[in-house]
Amino acid sequence: MSEQGRGARPRRRRRGRRVIDHSVPSPCIAVCTIDDTNGQCLGCRRTIDEIRDWPILSREEKLTVLDLLAERRRDGSGS
Repeated sequence: MSEQGRGARPRRRRRGRRVIDHSVPSPCIAVCTIDDTNGQCLGCRRTIDEIRDWPILSREEKLTVLDLLAERRRDGSGS
């Protein structure tokens, strides 16, 4: 029998995968509707790109997004 033997899994290379950072919780509040006028979620105020990218953002990037969300809420604006 070969070294791998029956039932052994081949090693897979991990190229280009980012480590997912869970230290900053998602700002999602489960009111997931995108406003057509400004492209932001009515619940958390993130854009669709910010929502999509959240799992792969670094801690620093997530904190930057949270700062932007605070500004959006304070301004009451869509941008």
